[in-house]
Amino acid sequence: MKDFKKLNVWQKSIELVTFVYEISKDFPATEKYGLTSQVTRSAVSIPSNIAEGSSRFSERDYFRFLEIALGSAFELETQLIIVEKLEIVSSTEISGLIDKTKTVQKMLSGLMSKLNRS
Repeated sequence: MKDFKKLNVWQKSIELVTFVYEISKDFPATEKYGLTSQVTRSAVSIPSNIAEGSSRFSERDYFRFLEIALGSAFELETQLIIVEKLEIVSSTEISGLIDKTKTVQKMLSGLMSKLNRS
């Protein structure tokens, strides 16, 4: 079992969740069960899957949870692009959040590559 809290990618994804919750407060009330819910759920899924995967005893199972976390990160990026296109939040705020999401994606990909080599 790995200590997921020591992983930089988990720490960065927790920061990402915090930023997503902060920015989603500005979403219209009509999006409470739409984009607001989708964006927060996909953001929370990233560190949650990293943590759950770390509890697995096989590297293959761990890798699968990292794949799910990566999928959630790409899902989040897509949803943020939609938020930007709909002009729900300023492009400046969203682009910063998209950059943070891409950083987490790269970190997850790196961790997955490292696991594949071992």
